[in-house]
Amino acid sequence: MVLKLYAGPFVGGGSAIVGLTLVEKQVPYEHVLVKMDAKEHKTPEYLAKHPFGQIPMIDDDGFIVYESRAICRYIIDKYPNQGPDLLPKGLKERTLVEQAAAVEYATFTPALLPVLREGVGKKRRGEPVDQAVLDEALKELSAKLDVYEVILGKHKFLAGDEFSFADLCHYAYAPMLTMGEINIMTSKGPNVTRWWNELMSRPTWVKLKEEGFKSTQ
Repeated sequence: MVLKLYAGPFVGGGSAIVGLTLVEKQVPYEHVLVKMDAKEHKTPEYLAKHPFGQIPMIDDDGFIVYESRAICRYIIDKYPNQGPDLLPKGLKERTLVEQAAAVEYATFTPALLPVLREGVGKKRRGEPVDQAVLDEALKELSAKLDVYEVILGKHKFLAGDEFSFADLCHYAYAPMLTMGEINIMTSKGPNVTRWWNELMSRPTWVKLKEEGFKSTQ
């Protein structure tokens, strides 16, 4: 039975990193469209599988997993011999990847989300942007990227010289900065710029963005 990915129609948020993991690991899947505007994620049937009523979620032959990073880890570990080694087997190597992934979750993304709320969300809704609030949020994110600049000066990617799960996690929300014409990811320093441009031009990401979630058999 092919794995089912429950997600909305757009490549973004947690669904983006799950979709990208499936593509990177060359795992066939069926995209089950969840119509958020119709509250399909709040139906009794859906809540029976995902008690928080959110996306993404996978059904792997009856095994239900929700929370995007948990899903990604599951896929990576289940298919170790397909695609890139996103979570290395060596203890020290894997620890460095998990360390960088924890930084994304606990440090980078909390600094990024206020920028998106003020500089992207309000703009898309046609609401006035509070420039002072946006500037303060950008200042906080900029401070985190200053540290990234140092880290990426030591190796090609965040946890070493190979693309890993830690880098992949950044596809969830940071690409949305372009919706607000916020170019902080390519204006901080040469190392962050190089790394970000490489992520945005990665063939699997380009294809996923162009085609969307595409069921494969």
